[in-house]
Amino acid sequence: MGTRFIAAAGVAAMLLTVTAFADSEKKVTMHELPAAVQQAIAQQSKGATVRGLSREIENGKMTYEAELTVNNHGKDISFDAAGKIVGVEEEVPLASVPQGARAAIQKAVGAGKLQKVEAVTENGVTAYEATIVRPGKSSERAGKSSETTFSADGARAK
Repeated sequence: MGTRFIAAAGVAAMLLTVTAFADSEKKVTMHELPAAVQQAIAQQSKGATVRGLSREIENGKMTYEAELTVNNHGKDISFDAAGKIVGVEEEVPLASVPQGARAAIQKAVGAGKLQKVEAVTENGVTAYEATIVRPGKSSERAGKSSETTFSADGARAK
């Protein structure tokens, strides 16, 4: 009985893994995108370099993403199937971040190194995501980067 349960649990875990990969991001070409998304990307990428395009299911809905380089910094824009912008992630200088979030980011960095800051806007709300490389040699996290997100007032987000 125990062996059957373990085997069934193993099969269930494999199915969940396959399902997770099926919902993961997939690189696509412009011609594979809905016409409305193609038009929106053409409009939003004027003066930018398109680094990549992808589609993925987020919260049960198909979204399309354009990875851009604008004025030497990264900007990713997510669209729904109708070409409406549903999210923007854009690299920003720390000095441009509101004081509350900037102070929280600087505190979170501590002895680490700030790799980049992105303004992440979804549903009209902007948060600030800091990618931080941890210092040291002996810690399991040392030398690895992590992302921490703060609201404009400095409270942890997500």
